[in-house]
Amino acid sequence: MTASEQTLALFAGIVIVLAIATAIGFFLRRKYDPERKNAVIDNLNSRIKAWWVMVAAIGLAFAFGKAGVLVLFFLASFAALREFMTLTPLRRGDHMAVAAAFFIILPVQYYLIWIDWYGLYSIFIPVYAFLLLPAVAALRSDVTQFLARISEVQWGLMVSVFCLSHVPALVTLHIPGYEGRQILLIAFLVLVVQASDVLQYVWGKLFGRHKIAPVLSPSKTVEGFAGGVASATLLGAALWWMTPFTPFQAGLLALASTLMGFLGGLVMSGIKRDRGVKDWGNMIEGHGGVLDRLDSVIFAAPIFFHLTRYWWTV
Repeated sequence: MTASEQTLALFAGIVIVLAIATAIGFFLRRKYDPERKNAVIDNLNSRIKAWWVMVAAIGLAFAFGKAGVLVLFFLASFAALREFMTLTPLRRGDHMAVAAAFFIILPVQYYLIWIDWYGLYSIFIPVYAFLLLPAVAALRSDVTQFLARISEVQWGLMVSVFCLSHVPALVTLHIPGYEGRQILLIAFLVLVVQASDVLQYVWGKLFGRHKIAPVLSPSKTVEGFAGGVASATLLGAALWWMTPFTPFQAGLLALASTLMGFLGGLVMSGIKRDRGVKDWGNMIEGHGGVLDRLDSVIFAAPIFFHLTRYWWTV
């Protein structure tokens, strides 16, 4: 099966699943919530609609190959960084550093991925940008809470741009015998990590009894975490055919990715609790903001990328 045929088969399967979910949501609305007063059913249908939009956006990006994927995640990084900065208390002295983050560092990071300069895009933000930003802010001579302010801008760049850019960077990997198929690694990563989130929610609702982090995320339970991660790991193993991995290797990488995704969700929830908000934004109906939807992928992407690059590339 060619890469195009595998991609079409994958998206056909996703469309079928979404169609079934849409039918279930419609049935629940007609039978149990004809007057639209049930918040759970409303939230379910909003999430399903949002998934249709997101799958369409990803499918369109995949149709344009490497360029489409880079543009999609560039826009996602821009939106995510904007959400992060919106919840960050900034002073006038931070404006130059923030402008540099949006209009210099972010575009350069994605350009370096476009030209496949791994030696630089892998260190550009955590080394050069992290040294540049404090210097730019210091030139404004505003020392009020200087360390806290610049650290927040750096962390926003780290999660919104550096970590997230490792998703499209997967298309640059040179894996023997897997040429022209690297875009499927993106589908594998996103599908497994996002499925883990959904499955943790489902398992938690069905069997959840013990809170795993009640202060950070009251809805997460030990049972939901265990069931969701185990199910997503099995899903990853079942999707080995779209990767350069064996079923066992695919399962191990899925396990590592879902564990990091879970930790990412907790970290980003901790930041939201610190800021006193429920969601990062409201761009995606039923899902909050871009960061709400991608928090798990943000933490999983660098780990998945470097494990794959270390063990499978030439």
